[in-house]
Amino acid sequence: MTNIPSRREINRKRRALSEQQRRSAGTLASHHLSKLTPRLPKGAKVGIYIDDFGELPTQPLLTWCQRMGYQAYLPVINTLGRGNRQIRFAPIYRSKLANLATVRHSFGMKESKSRHLLTADQLDLILCPLVAADEQGNRMGMGGGFYDTTLATSYHYSSSKNHRRHPLRVGWAYEFQVVDQLERQPWDVPLNALITPKKLRWFS
Repeated sequence: MTNIPSRREINRKRRALSEQQRRSAGTLASHHLSKLTPRLPKGAKVGIYIDDFGELPTQPLLTWCQRMGYQAYLPVINTLGRGNRQIRFAPIYRSKLANLATVRHSFGMKESKSRHLLTADQLDLILCPLVAADEQGNRMGMGGGFYDTTLATSYHYSSSKNHRRHPLRVGWAYEFQVVDQLERQPWDVPLNALITPKKLRWFS
């Protein structure tokens, strides 16, 4: 890595933001979500997550899904046994993330109690949590490897294009989480795009 702050540094910077700063940043970032619409089918299935560690607020993601007629889902881990790192996704039927019935998994994140689960290949878009991302679309996660493992195998067959395709992978972060270059590992799965309050970046 070159000039890369540590996970601890970035997490400290996120947590130092006031609630007003976080809400304002989330609103600005949400203005770029409409640019994803041309790449999504009607009634798209969209994986989001609950911000709980000072991350860019994710309520705007749920609000956008509901406005567009998309079905939103939350990630759930350890549903296939503790040794399995595949994430599955539970549907959201509330308008506010704060009103969901949740539990905390072993990594401290909130997840849905629902067990009506889809696999990642059944989704059209996955908005991914991250600690940092670079200008090439590489992503630094929290270190558990759940998203990389899941995204590496999340493809489905597209009859219209006669090939297998992945759901769209989009990062959601503050601009200060964008760095010049991350060291990429063989198992890393890059993002297709990254949304920050400043702009939407597409990656090849």
